[in-house]
Amino acid sequence: MQSPQCRLNFINYFVGLLYHLLNEIVIKFNARALNIYYINSIGWLAWHTIRSQDRPNADLFGEEQLWIRDKWYLKFNRKADPKEAGNGHTAAQVAEFRAPDVQTYLDYYRAVFEKTKLYITTRLSTSDLQREVTSPTLGTNVTVESRLLGTINNYQHVGQAGYVKGM
Repeated sequence: MQSPQCRLNFINYFVGLLYHLLNEIVIKFNARALNIYYINSIGWLAWHTIRSQDRPNADLFGEEQLWIRDKWYLKFNRKADPKEAGNGHTAAQVAEFRAPDVQTYLDYYRAVFEKTKLYITTRLSTSDLQREVTSPTLGTNVTVESRLLGTINNYQHVGQAGYVKGM
């Protein structure tokens, strides 16, 4: 098993990589293109990826989600539901999703990314990785490391968006 510092460096690296890859995909589109429906549109995948970082990480940080605090839900024309991140959406719900302008995505993700990076680089220690945390939003108990690796798991959605972009 790798050292806690190595695992912490891995988490830090992949959070940054995820941020830069999604930006590369989203920045090349306008709102109309983000809404082209292929099963999961690029707009929905990008929104789901960002929400899937903001929601659990806010629980982890013990702070309010940026989605609620900064009223990002208004800019995405969504409800102020702290649990909504696209998990369990039906095909019809995905198809109904309408993306805002590209800059809104970039600004929301930048805010979430910067908050995550700040936590990882200034508040997180290697001893924190095995600490168990409870998500008041999801009602689950996991380690800090598992919570952060769950964010990295969204890498798959960036890949899906890249695939749709190439179609």
